[in-house]
Amino acid sequence: MRASTPAQELVCSSIGLTLKLGLGLVAVVSLVRLAGAYRERLDRYGEITAVLNIQQAKLNKAQQRFDNLFTTGGEQRLIQEQDQWIAPNRLRVVWKQPQPASGAPFPTVEQQPATSEKPQAAR
Repeated sequence: MRASTPAQELVCSSIGLTLKLGLGLVAVVSLVRLAGAYRERLDRYGEITAVLNIQQAKLNKAQQRFDNLFTTGGEQRLIQEQDQWIAPNRLRVVWKQPQPASGAPFPTVEQQPATSEKPQAAR
């Protein structure tokens, strides 16, 4: 066996130091990326929790309304809530668009609109 020279030891120690610095840099970059991903996950969790709370409140309100409909007088409360119902002494009027004489609901390229007026010349 030969004894190592100071130059060889310097080369080996510089290679070892370079490897340690490289691994340390990879570890730091990985931790930074993991921290960013963790923060993003927490933000998404907060958004989903907020949406869940809103939907839970809507569900609770709908369940309570449903339960109220099956209590005593629930049918009358439901009828009173329906404001689009017409009173018994009222007449409903439904407006309909008149259909053209040709039977087509809209004018087509082949049909000219029926007009009896002649174009007037500019004065």
